[in-house]
Amino acid sequence: MEVEPPYVFSGDQQAESGLSVTRAPDNSVIEIAVQGRWSRRMCLDVHALLRGCMAERPSAIIVDLHDLSDLDAASAGVWLAGARAASALRPSPQLVLTMPPTRQLASRLRRLGAVRILPIFVTVEQARAAVADRMLLTDRLYLSRLRPEPASAGAAGDLVTVACDAWGLPNLVDTSRKVMSALVTNAVEHTGTDMAVTVSRRGCGIYLGVRDGDPRLTGVLDPAADDSGAAVRGYGEGLRMVDARASVWGAMPAVDGKVVWAIVRPLP
Repeated sequence: MEVEPPYVFSGDQQAESGLSVTRAPDNSVIEIAVQGRWSRRMCLDVHALLRGCMAERPSAIIVDLHDLSDLDAASAGVWLAGARAASALRPSPQLVLTMPPTRQLASRLRRLGAVRILPIFVTVEQARAAVADRMLLTDRLYLSRLRPEPASAGAAGDLVTVACDAWGLPNLVDTSRKVMSALVTNAVEHTGTDMAVTVSRRGCGIYLGVRDGDPRLTGVLDPAADDSGAAVRGYGEGLRMVDARASVWGAMPAVDGKVVWAIVRPLP
């Protein structure tokens, strides 16, 4: 099952699928909680969500399985396949599971030798502590409390320039500044909340994230009209440029709002 960008996971999808996803405040770790009985539908939903999260190349993905009902450990293959897929990426995000150690699923994964590439912790707090040092501070720049005003796009763009200079990525400055400007302008126009901006290195590319205080996806996926006048899914005006220039992009709930993000890589 392939998933095409943009990778957008909304609150409605969370309610329907039994999956919830949030971003850590520093935008480098994604946390997923799985609730309900394991089924074929949940298997497909988990597969699609993991692919979307990995496309963003976070430093780690923590999956909380405490509320998953999987008495026969039928989901083991999905988590092992996810860990293998993550380890093949560059840079490689760390996939981590949390669950009680007495669960049948934990026992099966240990028998399969999965813990070599798929760490299992008892609590989410233990998992957070284990992945805290995966991203070097020198690989990430952060700007908080940007006001919802047009001048913030310029400040965020300056941060992009500093990052590209520091990391030796001069060929990405122009495109990355334009993409960041569009992300910030979209937040200013559609949310009216303060923002936090993250710029981090992702291998030969650069990650751009804008976190705002509005959990709604207004301005991310807006209704547009096709030639017949029927409503179809479309993007806000600024994000059409993001869609055209970024290698991949998406949106995801955060603890206090959402993050709209993009990755810019050199042209092949």
